[in-house]
Amino acid sequence: MKDLDYYLNLPYKIEITKIPSDEGGGYCAMMPDFKDVAVFYGDGETKSEALNELEKAFKINLETMLEQGYLIPEPNDESKKIRVNVSLSQKVLNAIDKVSSNRSAFLEKAALKALSL
Repeated sequence: MKDLDYYLNLPYKIEITKIPSDEGGGYCAMMPDFKDVAVFYGDGETKSEALNELEKAFKINLETMLEQGYLIPEPNDESKKIRVNVSLSQKVLNAIDKVSSNRSAFLEKAALKALSL
């Protein structure tokens, strides 16, 4: 069952950024997996204060979301494979097939290299 403990133990990504001094200074901690649902954030003078505030806000908001039956997003897995349809010329496919037995892996490696990821 997906209860509070389930969600509290998922590997959600946390981003901590420094707040410019002209905006109050300190640090802000956010959870990007929730940007389309709710904004969970914490701020503090130090990174650990910001993280502490985020953890408190996350737990309180999760409890409310569970009580009210809201759909709670799970962490975005960027390594998850997704099937897509791609059109390539026969010439390109033949060239790929000469150097690789796995077209998908070849195309992923080529894309990562081209994008410098």
